[in-house]
This record gives sequence, C-alpha cells and structure tokens, in this order.
Amino acid sequence: MAFHSLKSSRKAKETRSFVTAQSTPSGESHSINANHAYDEGDLISATEETELVPLNGLYERLSSLALEVRKSSQYGRGIYSKLDAKAGSILISIKPNVSVLSASCLSSYCSSCCGPALDSGLKRCTRCRTVWYCNAICQNRDWPIHKLECDALQKWALNAPSHDVSVPSDAVRCLGRILWSEQKEGLGSNFTKEINLMQSRKLYFGNCRKLTSAGDLVDLISRFTTNTFTLTSHTLTPIGICVCPTIAFTNHSCDPNAVIVFPRASSDASVQEPLLNLVSIKDIKPNEEVRISYIDTTLPKELRKKDLKETYNFTSLKRMSIREFLCGALNLVAVNAQYPQKVANSIRLNGMAHSFCVCLLENAMTRCTQCKTAVTSVDSVLDALRVGQEAFDKVTLLQSKDPKKAKHITTNMLPILTSAGLTPSCHPLLALTRLHLELLIASLSSALTQDCLDETIRTAGMYSAGLTLLLPKGHPVRGIALGELGKLLAVDEPSPATDPSKDSTKFPPSGPPRLKLAYEYLVRAYDELIIGFGRQNGGGQVGSQIREAIVRLEKELGVWTHGIQNVLEDTRAVESRGPKE
Repeated sequence: MAFHSLKSSRKAKETRSFVTAQSTPSGESHSINANHAYDEGDLISATEETELVPLNGLYERLSSLALEVRKSSQYGRGIYSKLDAKAGSILISIKPNVSVLSASCLSSYCSSCCGPALDSGLKRCTRCRTVWYCNAICQNRDWPIHKLECDALQKWALNAPSHDVSVPSDAVRCLGRILWSEQKEGLGSNFTKEINLMQSRKLYFGNCRKLTSAGDLVDLISRFTTNTFTLTSHTLTPIGICVCPTIAFTNHSCDPNAVIVFPRASSDASVQEPLLNLVSIKDIKPNEEVRISYIDTTLPKELRKKDLKETYNFTSLKRMSIREFLCGALNLVAVNAQYPQKVANSIRLNGMAHSFCVCLLENAMTRCTQCKTAVTSVDSVLDALRVGQEAFDKVTLLQSKDPKKAKHITTNMLPILTSAGLTPSCHPLLALTRLHLELLIASLSSALTQDCLDETIRTAGMYSAGLTLLLPKGHPVRGIALGELGKLLAVDEPSPATDPSKDSTKFPPSGPPRLKLAYEYLVRAYDELIIGFGRQNGGGQVGSQIREAIVRLEKELGVWTHGIQNVLEDTRAVESRGPKE
C-alpha cells in the first residue's frame, strides 16, 4: 500500500458524509443503510432477478443437493440455496477434481489424500523420489495420473539448473495434472467439460486469439488462475492448491456467509480425502446466494481491492457491512473507551477489559465512532503504519530463512505499533502479531521458560482479540485462534507462582485460575469450530482434538476441586475435635 498518498486520499473524500456512531458487538455483521456513506456498487441489489442455469448432466453433486446455479446480469453465475441453511450446515462435501501439494509439503504430506505423515512415516515413490504416500492404498489411487507425472518429474529434475528448482511449482504440477486427466478421461468427459466451462479471464491476461495453440494455453492458465482454491490442512494451514469446478460457481463477498474448509472429519479409510466442504457460517435463507471470500478479509479495504483486481479483475466489495465501512482504508483504531462486556471478555490483557473504538482518519480531527474522543495524532499513526508494513514485508521473507532475526524484528515492532494507538485488529499489527506468535510457538520446544510461555499466551490473546473484532462468530479462523489460546493456557507452567491469588489481575493468571481460563477458551473454541467446520462434522478433526482437551481439563479441574474439598473437610473435622489435651 502507498501510505504516502493517504493524506491526498483523505482530502479527496472530505465531501463524503461520516458514519454515525453506532455500537456494533464484535462478531455481528449488519447491512449498510441510508444513513451511512458507501461506494456505489459495493452493495448487492436485493431485488435483482436471476435465471436458473441448466447443468446438462454436469456437476452431479449440485443436482443432488438443496442448491442450484443461477445467473444474474450483474454478477454472472452463482450458487443459491433452495432451503433454509443454519450456520454450521455443510452445503457441499466434494473431492476436488485436481489437488497438488506445495513443494515444501511434499515430504510431510501424502500426495494422494493430502493427510499429514503418520507415526509410521510416509513412503516415497521410488522412481521420481519426489512424491510421498501414506501407504500402498494411497499410492495405487494416485497411480493412474502419477504414472504420467512421474516421468515428467524425472525429466524436469535432470534439466533443472539447480537443486532449488528441481521440483516444479504447485501451479505447474496442477496444470500438468489437469491436462493428463483430460487426456485420460477424454475430451467428451464430464471432467473435461466442467474444466472448460470454468470462468476464464483470457482477455484480461492477454489476447492470443490469433495463435490458436498459445490461445488455448492462455485460456487454460486463465481458468486455472481464477478458479484455484487453497488446499489446507485441518487447522487451515496452506499446504497446496486444488481445482473444483463445482465450487468455482460461488461468488465473492468481503462479508461471506460460507467458507471452504478441509475438516478431515472421517476416520473411514474408504472416504477419499481430501474432501472440500462448503460450510455456512451464517443462517442462509431460501433463494439467498451462497458467497465465500476469495481473499483475506482481515486485510484493509484498499489491499483487498488490489488483490481482487490483480487476481480476478474486479474490485467490487459486495455485501459491505458496517464493520467494513468503519474500517475504511486502513482498519484503523486509535483510542480506548468503555467496551461492551460481551466483547471485553475476549480481550482480557493484563487483567483489563480493553476497548478499541474504530475510527476513520478522514481529517486531522477524526473522532471515535463510539466515544467521540478526538484523534489528533494522525501523522504519527500513519508513520507507524508505514514502518509496520515495511517490517511485515521483511519478516515474511525472513520467517523461514532466519527465524531468530524475524523474531527480533517482531519483538521490537509490536510495542511501536501499539504505542501509536493501533489495536489488535489493525493491519499490519494483526498480521505481525500472527507472525510473532508462530515464531514464539516454534521456540517453545527449545526454551520453555515461564516468561516465554506467558509472552506466547499474551500474543495469542492479542491475536484472538483482533480476529474477534473483524470476523463473525463461527468463522473457522476465529475458532482455531481461540483453541490455540486455550491449549497454550493449558500447558504446564515451568515456574508457577507460589501464591496465585497475590496478583489476581495478571494475565495470564497462574495455577488453577489459569486452567479454568484455558477451559473457558477451549469451550468457546469448540462452539465456534462446530460452526466453521460443520456441525455434522463435529467441528472436524480440530474440533475433535479440542473436545478431547476439554475432557482432560474437566478431569484435572475436578481432581483439584475434589482435593480442595477434602482439605476443607479435614480442617473442619480437626477444628470440631478441638485442641488435644
């Protein structure tokens, strides 16, 4: 983002009306009404007519579900619900047509089911020595395509100029698998027809119509670029990419009512993973369009527009919520005020309920939308944003190459951003907090001290607080963050406080209060995970893990409570007998 141009940008918008003060509990989204300023085109017309799109025998999973494909003149094809769908409903569960792992994940995940390495390890293909599998079952399932890929991987490695590029990128391998699958299935197959019917941006990527073969290649790359989804682990860690024409019908919204996840909920070996699940995170009414987000919705509006333009060639941020509008171009938050207790409980840092009122930096006297406090230090905030963005870009590059240096940068940068008045939800503070948390967790195994553990917990709390202000309840990213915080609080303390009650306002607390807080966060995490990963899935594999952690903590807290009761009963018994003569 060009932060130097923000002043002129603010002046250009001075004629627009300001958003009136309104209390919006975190996690709830609302529609913009006539009293709020907004960019024309950012909102979807609720009355726009749509027409049913015939599937002609394709997309078998859609035809058997309570979903249908419709087309509107303004937004093209999209998926609409025919029935009521409650938050947490699994709208579609389908295996992608093609999925490949990132090069860095090839040795730690199975190239067939995309599951993590088992305790027994993975088995490598003895020919190409590039891909790995759980067992012979997974290898046999993948062989019809891999036997074509295998030779290509060997030839690529022989001609690679260096070891660093001895394996093709995931994009190249994915395109190769698409072409080999079309060759295997045939040009008249449903697989090929569905791939060819995906949305193409060929004119955007370049007009190559005069060269038929080159044009076909550009068209394929265009379809691939605009219809590829991130393949993730059960904890939302990106591990590769996949192509699924059925899911590609879903349109974008920066305030989505559904998400794409890979829950890995089934332990049945006959279930062919990876299974992509389209899950509703809000209640969806009949005839309502199902929308996902193509981009990271925690980013500022201008960065989201940039990502949409560069990748998908459109900029409309549809279904804009009040939260989005208040965040303006920067997601800036600059002052503290009284905060609703409902939200304060999720932002407990140093024993205090922090409040972060969202403000727009429209001019030199921006006022908080809730408490009306004037924000006068606009320039210092913008300077902090510029420095923070530079630090974020640098840490992103250093994270894997030099984690020690990356951690040094994040440790020094976070206090600078918070002292400038930025809150946990503000970019780039939220992104830097996440990177800092990852670096801290990675260092815990080698240096588990009380101070290091407590700092990690505080960072996890700050990250979770930022997500709570930006994402709706039930969003899987929120659930994962809450679960991570709960599990960190449940880690045995290396040097617990001798008297936990001495400083009851300290965060994180020590002793039994710490375990109780861990239990509360894990319960909250599970409540959100069963929405984000699907109620029918029980929150997926991560939900199952959180549920097991809750049971363990219940037992531990029960033992502690029972022990306290025994001590109290023994004390009363001694007192009732009186002193010995």
